[in-house]
Amino acid sequence: MARTVSVRQLRNETAEVMAAVQAGERLQLTVNRTPVADIVPHVPERGPWVSSDEVRRILVEAPADQGLLEDLAGVRGQLVDDWE
Repeated sequence: MARTVSVRQLRNETAEVMAAVQAGERLQLTVNRTPVADIVPHVPERGPWVSSDEVRRILVEAPADQGLLEDLAGVRGQLVDDWE
């Protein structure tokens, strides 16, 4: 459960509150004892691209299903129009 911090406490103890968030603590901000926001540690957004070494590692750990590979081999070289 997140620790509750009032707006007054945030104003008066900004450095301490921010240090807690920076240390990984999640806080619930309240106004007149009513929750209004969550203050959570920042998580850097991961880019959509991974290195080729990472892709190889993933493929070794979780290879494609054999049935999927057989299905793909069966349609290789075909066009969508050929499926009619």
